[in-house]
Amino acid sequence: MSFLFTDIEGSTRRWEADAAAMRVALTAHDETLRNAVEHHGGWLFKHTGDGVMVFVGGFNLESACAVAGFEESDEYDVLDRLDSLVRKSLLVAERSDGRTRFSMLETIRQFAEEQLVANQAEHEVRAAHARYFAKSEAAMLALWDGPRQRAAYDWFNVELANLRNAFRWAADASDLDAAVAIATVGAFLGYGIDNYEPVGWAEEIVDPARAVRHPRLAVLYTLASQCWLPGRIEAAVGYSDEGCRFIGEGDEVPFGAEGMLSTSYFNSGKPDRAIELCRKILERGRDTHGLTRSFLVFSLVVAGFEDDAMATADGLIEIAEASGNPFTLTFALLVYGMAFRRADPHGSRDALRRGLVMAHDSANRSNESQLAICLASVEAKSDDPKSAFEHVALAIRNLQDSGNTTTVSSPLAVLSALLDRLGDHEPAATIAGFALNPFTAAAVPELIAAIANLREVLGEQRYETLAAVGEQMSNAEMAAYACERIDRAGAEEPSPTQH
Repeated sequence: MSFLFTDIEGSTRRWEADAAAMRVALTAHDETLRNAVEHHGGWLFKHTGDGVMVFVGGFNLESACAVAGFEESDEYDVLDRLDSLVRKSLLVAERSDGRTRFSMLETIRQFAEEQLVANQAEHEVRAAHARYFAKSEAAMLALWDGPRQRAAYDWFNVELANLRNAFRWAADASDLDAAVAIATVGAFLGYGIDNYEPVGWAEEIVDPARAVRHPRLAVLYTLASQCWLPGRIEAAVGYSDEGCRFIGEGDEVPFGAEGMLSTSYFNSGKPDRAIELCRKILERGRDTHGLTRSFLVFSLVVAGFEDDAMATADGLIEIAEASGNPFTLTFALLVYGMAFRRADPHGSRDALRRGLVMAHDSANRSNESQLAICLASVEAKSDDPKSAFEHVALAIRNLQDSGNTTTVSSPLAVLSALLDRLGDHEPAATIAGFALNPFTAAAVPELIAAIANLREVLGEQRYETLAAVGEQMSNAEMAAYACERIDRAGAEEPSPTQH
């Protein structure tokens, strides 16, 4: 038995011409397919057929077996059933990198989902789906903690829709153990590639978890505190404050990464609090990957304690290399470059360039953006600013695409100072108005020097007028404006001015 799946002729043009009529046509189209499936006895076997309906965005043989309740010894039986569905055009099989992934036309999936509910099997199957992805946490974090880290990020991207559905079911069903595990693997992997959705999952369940004194509260608060990335700095500080109370209680944060709690502090203009926290965590002796030490270096640089930062960074790259973890190593190279950018600009630039290449190759987009920002800052002081412009543009694009409304101020601060140095004063003032905040004032000291020069060159009133324009821009407007100025600067190739 096979199906011929139809489409609506000229659907793209018709959607543009009359969206309301197309909705009616699409409903009729979907109903026709539903009737066809029912008429031909569409759901021929119960457990495997019903079970795969819970997957969104596809599944593989292993996950199908887990959700259907089969043991590993039954894989061939399940594969035969999946192959039968493929031959009947109810499933699509796609093979890539030696693996087969199955997917289903959404109309068919929705139809079968209705059958799942009608058969009163939804709870059982969705619970199995959530448990499967919860159990994936250990394997995926182990994969992340090694040279094949990029494969863990690929898994996250492929399975995000399934992770989302699994978390939603577990949270709504008050299965905290499953929800915490899914939020943990999602937020850890998402953090590395600038996907902050799972941070919201951690936020959602932190209060229910606290109500029952869940053993992984320190993990949840650490992950929830990263909500500063999409702009929720005040909430992030609150999570960090609470998370500090649970360090050492219950389960430990994976990879000694509780130093992440410090990030909300230095991004809210409280680097001294970040330094205090990192030093307290380091006293526990669990910084297996050098992550908290790296956060300490970052905090020391932001606070202006460069000598302490350089001393703390000494030997950090070797520790990170020994971990075999690309995220850890690229982050160590970042903070080393930050610490030595004044005392040893050439060594700093070499470390940052090495980190940037490695971050790109290992898909560590979060570190790639930070490395590009710091590298641009170092390169902006050279006689050839072209590379600095390129790295500022890279960081702005990455951060804008990811929705990181906080960090985007940093490359803009570097850009403002660079434009001022090149004599492009009015755009520099406009961008400075947007970029200036407690973090950039401390982390990008050249911005403060540039603003002082701009006030002198343009005059106080003109500077304030231009800065006010920039301050009122949205993130998207400022990103577009900054990229336009970068394009113009590259075309004009202005000569540096000294001040």
